[in-house]
Amino acid sequence: MTADEHTVVCETNLPGLERRQGKVRDVYDLGDEVLLVATDRISAYDVVLPTSIPGKGVMLTRISGFWFDWLGGSVRHHLIEVIEGRAPAGLEDHLDQLRGRTMRCRKTEVVPIECVVRGYLAGSGWKDYQRTGAVCGIDLPRGLRQCQQLPEPIFTPATKATEGHDENIPFERACEVVGDEVMSLLRERSIAIYRRAAEYARSRGIIIADTKFEWGKAAGADGREEYILIDEVLTPDSSRFWPAEEYEAGRDQDSFDKQYVRNYLMGLVESGRWDKTAPGPELPEEIVRNTAARYREALARLMS
Repeated sequence: MTADEHTVVCETNLPGLERRQGKVRDVYDLGDEVLLVATDRISAYDVVLPTSIPGKGVMLTRISGFWFDWLGGSVRHHLIEVIEGRAPAGLEDHLDQLRGRTMRCRKTEVVPIECVVRGYLAGSGWKDYQRTGAVCGIDLPRGLRQCQQLPEPIFTPATKATEGHDENIPFERACEVVGDEVMSLLRERSIAIYRRAAEYARSRGIIIADTKFEWGKAAGADGREEYILIDEVLTPDSSRFWPAEEYEAGRDQDSFDKQYVRNYLMGLVESGRWDKTAPGPELPEEIVRNTAARYREALARLMS
């Protein structure tokens, strides 16, 4: 039995387990393992909106599960299984909450740096480039256009914020936080994964403009510490996904991610109907329906 993408799960509650609630996911501590439950909540501008996107959590989990499987033995990661027909022991009565939207994962010591890789000049990177000619201190050629592909992918780390925006920081600052050797290793690995994934996605009609990876420290099979890929990976919530057939440098791009929602909300901001603070506005049915369709299209293309 597979999860119903039309079922809406806004919040989960597993009695007796410690829960940490993020903007989108509910995280449960199982001792040596964690459950990452992707709900159908959606956030924008650091505000969780009152309207959910039916099936969003299931689709995000399927995409992460696909990539973890696709990476295979080449990248060590935390995923043990995606919960489908069988719940962890003691949680059998809660399978309906967990099915299809939950990753059972190894627990790690999370590296407190977001490992962002950019292949195209968009978002905060484009704004930074317009001001300084660089992105996070990395000098780039003059005359680049909005959303233009960069000569080479660049690594632009950010601090992990528990509230509000993550903050882009220079690589040297990230090294001060976790050490030169660790950050150099994670930069190398993050760029390598991005290159491979971007090539595959392009063959499926998706441009991955940028993405963020998270890493955690855990004990390896030989007892020595190792750094493994954690969290969601290469999803429309952690990346910019553009339809390749519509791509054109020099303008904003249509997307398979929640930029569609952000664009709607920005219209409210510009007209004075919302000030980017909680509570956020309800989303119209058309926006909800079209947003879900974009996530579904990304999933279908990747798994075709």
